Amino acid sequence: MDQGIVMDVAQEAIKVVLMLSAPVLGLGLLVGLIVSIMQATTQIQEATLSFIPKLVAISLVMLIFGPWMMNIMYEFTVRLYETIPMYIK
Repeated sequence: MDQGIVMDVAQEAIKVVLMLSAPVLGLGLLVGLIVSIMQATTQIQEATLSFIPKLVAISLVMLIFGPWMMNIMYEFTVRLYETIPMYIK
């Protein structure tokens, strides 16, 4: 196994991680920003006020994008296992 193969696998793994984390992190960031703006304008500094909306939003994203995420992980794993004989040679 040479460095090129290792780099290709690592690059693909990083791409998969970014694809899977983008919807969750993006919505979490957006909800956090909206809640922070609301807290700044109303001067209500309650810790649960920022936690609960993020939890609900991320749960909804996982329900909506969950099958897509599982499909991406499944395809990556299958490609990885199918190419193991090529890596060993």
